[in-house]
Amino acid sequence: MALPTHIATTAHDPRSIAILAKTIYRELRTQGYAADEVMTLAGELLEQVASEVKDRRDVPPSVEILSEVVEASG
Repeated sequence: MALPTHIATTAHDPRSIAILAKTIYRELRTQGYAADEVMTLAGELLEQVASEVKDRRDVPPSVEILSEVVEASG
């Protein structure tokens, strides 16, 4: 399953991220994942975000704007 490469940014309640993190953590621990496995997952998530940020920095601004216009026009 392919993941979306561009996700629209929307304003969220700042508490929602903390609630989501606690929920995911509790669910993983309930499912038997050890604390070090959860830390490994957190590291992998950070790598994904860092990679996306780096990829965006590598794209010339004109290309990024054009892709946003194309996506918006649907």
